[in-house]
Amino acid sequence: MEYIEVEQKFRLLSPVEELKAALVRRGAVPGAPARQVDTYFNAPHRDFRDDPVVSEWLRIRQEDGGASLNFKRWHPLEEPVKTHCDEYESAVSDAEAVRRVLAALDFTELTVVDKIREEWHLDGVAVAFDRVAGHGDFVEFEFKGEAAGVEEATAAITAFVGGLGIELGERVNVGYPHLTLGFRPEV
Repeated sequence: MEYIEVEQKFRLLSPVEELKAALVRRGAVPGAPARQVDTYFNAPHRDFRDDPVVSEWLRIRQEDGGASLNFKRWHPLEEPVKTHCDEYESAVSDAEAVRRVLAALDFTELTVVDKIREEWHLDGVAVAFDRVAGHGDFVEFEFKGEAAGVEEATAAITAFVGGLGIELGERVNVGYPHLTLGFRPEV
């Protein structure tokens, strides 16, 4: 499913170590924690915030040793709970140059999300533990395997999460930039 992202995000209720222990029991191995600083931009030709439900984000991510440019369009567009997104991401060698290009084209900075991410992989699912500055601890489950479509990928994530036997906490149906900007769509 190239260029399509399917994920589920939860605010952590149980201690993070319980979830990590459950992953270890199933054979997962952690990656090294990395700081990610995501700067989100608004387009000059249309305000991403104008829709009743914000469904598009453009960001530059800077992290240890690299940077990327990313655009996401979440679906269904008009629904507060999203099932997947179109995702286009590419590494960039000079994040400051990209930032200056966007500024020269009248893109404006909306918000910055600063987080520490530790990513684990198991059974075609990436499990990302995120500590988001000012907002707390979250866990994201992103489908990385092969699937015939969004429904199959969603079912795989749901089964994976259910098989952990851990109470995760509240499902979060918005992205981190929604949180930093104070957007809380009705669900």
